Amino acid sequence: MIIKRLAIIGVGLIGGSLARALKAEGMVDEIIGVGHDAAELDLALDLGVIDRSETSPARAACGADMIVLATPVGSMPLVFEAITPSLSRDVVVTDVGSVKEVLITAARSALGAHFPRYVPGHPIAGAEQSGVRASRPDLFTGRRAVLTPVADTEPAAVEQVTRLWQTVGATVSTLDPRQHDEILALTSHLPHLLAFSAVGLLGDHDDGHLPEGASLLDFAGTGFCDFTRIAASDPAMWRDICLNNPRALIQVIAAYRDRLDILSRALAEGDQERLFEIFARAQRLRANYPDCADRS
Repeated sequence: MIIKRLAIIGVGLIGGSLARALKAEGMVDEIIGVGHDAAELDLALDLGVIDRSETSPARAACGADMIVLATPVGSMPLVFEAITPSLSRDVVVTDVGSVKEVLITAARSALGAHFPRYVPGHPIAGAEQSGVRASRPDLFTGRRAVLTPVADTEPAAVEQVTRLWQTVGATVSTLDPRQHDEILALTSHLPHLLAFSAVGLLGDHDDGHLPEGASLLDFAGTGFCDFTRIAASDPAMWRDICLNNPRALIQVIAAYRDRLDILSRALAEGDQERLFEIFARAQRLRANYPDCADRS
């Protein structure tokens, strides 16, 4: 499948990496990169990530065979509204958002008759860096891309988006939109909240009694650095993700709080058997998971 004209709205880490990967595979004739930051668009052009830049999503959508929304989740509803008047009958629209139910609702409202050719998607890949300079063509290799079509999504559109992600090296899975949001709240959104909170706690701590010139991070081991790596992620992006998945995220926060309470009681009671049981079970579970290196 060759895409004659692809519009990528949001040429950052994910959008830029998708563009690079598709170019490397010779899958697309022309890529139009859309954004509001002229310097980032110029950089994307200089790096050869895109072939043409545009600041208007509506203009970029004209004549496109496929449109990928790779903006922060919070801005996607406005993008759906902006591109709708410019959509051709056969264009396929998809996205890379980390939440799905809210985007499906917004797309159904904005796209109207074009909605059946919208395929909700989410590549489970990323890094704490952001911007087109951080993009790379192998970002999706060996990763999973999740599609969450609904009953009235056209199978032909799903097939096109499936081939798109397979071409750049991803394994494609299909989930119900609510199931997707519940799973990602547990596997992605909660870990980011915990990392942000841990770094914030460190920042709140009084380090006035440390040796002159020292900081708390001087006393942090690799465990703290590994655990909090994702706290370097784009705060605006993660604000939007969390605010658009509140139901599932509040539930997993409550479940995590319950587990912390169990640990706190075990510590207060000096219950070494309970602590060992918790730690050993987690160790066994983690040993059975596939390698998570470089995932975020």
